Amino acid sequence: MLFASLMFAMMGVFAKLLSASMPSLEVVFFRNVFGVAIVAATFLKRPMKHEGGKPWLLFFRGLMGFLALLAFFYNIAHIPLGDAMTYSKTSPIFTAFFAWVFLREKLGLWGWIALFVGFTGIVMIAKPSGLMLDKTAWLGIFSGAGAALAYTAVKELKRYYDTRAIVLSFMGIGTIGPLLLMAISPWVNIPELDMIFGCFVMPTGVMWLHVLLLGLFATLAQIYMTRAYGATKAGIVGAVSYSNILFSIALGLLVGDPFPDVWTWIGIACIVAAGLAVVYGDKK
Repeated sequence: MLFASLMFAMMGVFAKLLSASMPSLEVVFFRNVFGVAIVAATFLKRPMKHEGGKPWLLFFRGLMGFLALLAFFYNIAHIPLGDAMTYSKTSPIFTAFFAWVFLREKLGLWGWIALFVGFTGIVMIAKPSGLMLDKTAWLGIFSGAGAALAYTAVKELKRYYDTRAIVLSFMGIGTIGPLLLMAISPWVNIPELDMIFGCFVMPTGVMWLHVLLLGLFATLAQIYMTRAYGATKAGIVGAVSYSNILFSIALGLLVGDPFPDVWTWIGIACIVAAGLAVVYGDKK
């Protein structure tokens, strides 16, 4: 998970660079299309062997992962990389909650404390005007909750499917979905839904290198993250994934992001503390 976190941060850097020239929807497409090719190529060397039998859960994992990623990439384009990554890293907290709801894993006192502290951290980072959160804050919350639903599904799917099949369900939907949405975008004019729609922009020059590196880092991150979540309790792996925040802040500074202010650091601390509370509760 530590290696996956670094790969996710590198992916975020190239997503941010590409977002300056193309819509977030297209960045999501390129983030997945190379991954589909790479994962599919491994079938030639080692065919998949699994029990199967959960196609709708597999589809649900892919769909929720795609929507969460779309919200995440939109935020990468509009707010500092470290902030966008911190929002997405609320997913381990939500994962513990959804595992309690759907998989009947014990949440306990520390889990509920984690939820409270985690949402406090979100407020610190979002800095709402009055009682209203802005668009990126809501999308940030969804990127965490949506990813949590996907991760919870992974935990169950590991019993039935090859890891590559689980990864491919996400990347496949993440490739086809953007193509369909970009195809209908010329006939849709809803500014409030600019995170969902966008017209295709043909990459040129160095953009192709950025696209290639985006796909490479994303695929490595996805594979190792999936293995990690399938290996042990979701809350424990999620806590390790918080290293992603520091990687993202450091790399974000290199591409022009401002240094986080004190409230953002407090919010990050709250979210990390919430993740540790989940881990402590699991151990208890």
